Amino acid sequence: MSTSELLTVEPLDLQFPFELKKQISCSLYLTNKTDNNVAFKVKTTNPKKYCVRPNTGVVLPRSTCEVLVTMQAQKEAPSDMQCKDKFLLQGVIASPGVTAKEVTPEMFSKEAGHLVEETKLKVTYVAPPRPPSPVHEGSEEGSSPRASVSDNGHGSEFSRFSVDKGEPQENTSEARALITKLTEEKQSAMQLNNRLQRELDQLRRESKKSQSGGIPFMYVLLVGLIGLILGYIMKRT
Repeated sequence: MSTSELLTVEPLDLQFPFELKKQISCSLYLTNKTDNNVAFKVKTTNPKKYCVRPNTGVVLPRSTCEVLVTMQAQKEAPSDMQCKDKFLLQGVIASPGVTAKEVTPEMFSKEAGHLVEETKLKVTYVAPPRPPSPVHEGSEEGSSPRASVSDNGHGSEFSRFSVDKGEPQENTSEARALITKLTEEKQSAMQLNNRLQRELDQLRRESKKSQSGGIPFMYVLLVGLIGLILGYIMKRT
């Protein structure tokens, strides 16, 4: 802020968030501290690079006027990101009732004896603002209440919730596989039991026939059972 008697200028350092191939604007505020009309004029050392609206005008007593300074799109960035451009704001007491259209260059002529107040302004390049975080946008637009808790600093808790959510599915798959295996073994056992029962009945019938030939029934039955047990063991392996 300047310490001039007519106009208070803010800011004294015009800061432009520099970006290539993009117009950038900065506002300048002029405050009239007097009870008189104050005419102003804005000059720059690089008029082709900047557009000032309005570049001349009148600030009413005890009021503030905004001046918009626009830097044209630049094709190249300075190597050191330093700007040597300067601005000069001139202020002079104007007659009552004067309008912006009536402000002339002669009003700011020191040779004509006018008391001209001057304020120098410098230009600074600053880093452009960062774009919003994608994660932050997602939490605002369409996240669940659980996701909003993550934004408040409990991201690890939300991560654990996501991981734990997948465990019951794995357990369910294992349980289904185990049930299927047990069912198949039960069916195999039932089929083997039926087979053993049929073969045992056949052995009994054959044993009755063999009794007439002198072969003991228990011997035949024992040989048949051993054969069935060996067959079962071979099938399991």
